[in-house]
Parts: sequence; C-alpha cells; structure tokens
Amino acid sequence: MSNLESQPAEADLPVETGTAPCAELLEGRDVPLGRYTVVRRSLPNKSRRTVGAWCFLDHFGPEDITGGPGMRVPPHPHIGLQTVTWLLNGEVRHRDSLGSDQIVRPGQLNIMTAGRGIAHSENSPTERPPLLHGLQLWIALPDGARHGGPAFQHLADLPTATANGVRITVAVGELAGLTSPAVVHSPLVGADLHLAAGAATTLAVNPGFEHAVVVTEGTASIEGVDVSPGSLLYLGADRDTLHLTATAEARLFLLGGEPFEEELVMWWNFVARSHEEIVEARTAWMAPDASRFAPVPGGEDPLPAPGLPTTRLLPRPRYRAG
Repeated sequence: MSNLESQPAEADLPVETGTAPCAELLEGRDVPLGRYTVVRRSLPNKSRRTVGAWCFLDHFGPEDITGGPGMRVPPHPHIGLQTVTWLLNGEVRHRDSLGSDQIVRPGQLNIMTAGRGIAHSENSPTERPPLLHGLQLWIALPDGARHGGPAFQHLADLPTATANGVRITVAVGELAGLTSPAVVHSPLVGADLHLAAGAATTLAVNPGFEHAVVVTEGTASIEGVDVSPGSLLYLGADRDTLHLTATAEARLFLLGGEPFEEELVMWWNFVARSHEEIVEARTAWMAPDASRFAPVPGGEDPLPAPGLPTTRLLPRPRYRAG
C-alpha cells in the first residue's frame, strides 16, 4: 500500500528515551488513501517511530464497498522496506513489477520485499466480498538487506493454535511455539489474536523485543489498559509475559521486534538512510528508470511522486532524547 499524502512529512517523531516496560496509548490519525478510502495511521506516530523494525501501520475499514470501487491504489514505488498485507475481511489484488499477480484473503499473508526498488498496485477485485477490513504494515530493512533484489511471498497457510479462548495466527516470526515461514530480515513478531468473549490469558513474549498492540475489532484489556480500534498500545521491552482479557469478542494484532537502532529517513513510500538516497529513488521513479522500477502489469497510470520538501531530509533515530 502507498502513502498517498500529497505533501508527506518527514518523520521526525519520537520523544521517549528508552524501551522499559510501559503501557503508552498512542492515538492514530485519519489519512485519505486515494479518492475512496480513509485509513487510521498508528505508525509513524507523534511519539513513536518504530516498534522493532515495524515502521508503518495503517488500519483500514471495516468498510462496506458494495456500492463503490473499494481499494484503489495505483502503481507506486518502494525502497528499503517490506510490505505486509493482513486482511480481516474482503480481498485485495496485488500486482508488482516482478510480475506477481496475487489475491490475498483473510488468514493469508502477502509480504513484498522492496530491496533496492519495486513497484506494485493494490486494488479490490471486480468480484469481491462486500466488506473490506485489514492492516497494512511496513518493515524497515536493515542495512545488510536493503540494497538487495526485490521479492514477493504469498502464504496461504499460516500456523495457528487456540488455547484459553484465544486463537493465535502467527503472520511473521515466532510466538507460542508457532513459527511463520515468512522471510524477514530482522528479529520480529507479528501475530493476529482472536479473543473469545470472557477470554483471559497470559501470553509468553520475547523479553528482548519491544512490543505494541493494535486492536482491530472490539475492546481488549492489555496489561490493564482498555484498547479499542483507532489506537496503538506501546508496551516497551523487557517483558516476558503479556496479560490479555476481553469481556466481549475482540481481535488484535501484536507486533514486536528487537529495537531497530539504525537511523532512518522515511519519506513518501521510501525508507532510506540519507537525503541523497531519497532523491535518487524519486528521480528513478519519475524518469522512469525501468532498470530499478519495472512497469506493473495491468495498464494503470502510475502514481506520480510528490515534490520534495524545501529542507534537507535528515536521518532520525527511533526516539529523540529529552
């Protein structure tokens, strides 16, 4: 998915000085995604840049698209990241410059690695369910992987388990003895948790990771904090357990990973390390340079890049001291 803001801001965001256990509720913001969809963006946030290598989180829907076009995201470029598409309802058709053409459905995972450069589009199929609801996330690639070639992986079957009224599906990484086959380049976890009404459980988590939770349906109590859709609960690091309860049915997505220490320049759909890298990628997209961003099948007009800001883009850490 693209960041379609016409004037994307440089992400100069975090204010915290550490990753000790906490329970910090971060409010998302509404962002238009093209002409037809509005998403709730939780990362980057005004007080948090990354959770592990997770650097971007949009929650879209639930939306009845019976009378409309649904998702319409034209071809656009990415560098330096992986995209993760996770659906709760509906279908999305992914096409990319590698020639991939894949519909993703609930319980399945699309994960695309941009590396040095890739372009893709995401659209609702002509024949599709009436409801669209899901998450789009980005993972910042570490320096050793971000200059590599692009790749795409579709996983139709992911590991799941149910205990204490909680159904766990591991999309990325490892949790509760379940390991996803998704290829990532940093120590990470991403898991869908479906809590039955009255469920209460203590989940073992990696104490070397920082974690956060976004609730996608209902309301859940996480470490004693009630969380509803529209917010992200940042939990810090140095935890080995996570306490979850739900009086009514609820669903949430747990994300976490080793704190990502590399300083990032995030602008539009690019994750880089310097102003020059952003300029180079934008120039290649607008040229266009097919050796870096090959055409996306489907005949859609590509999305033009917005103008660069008048000030120099600077690398930023995951938080700002003070």
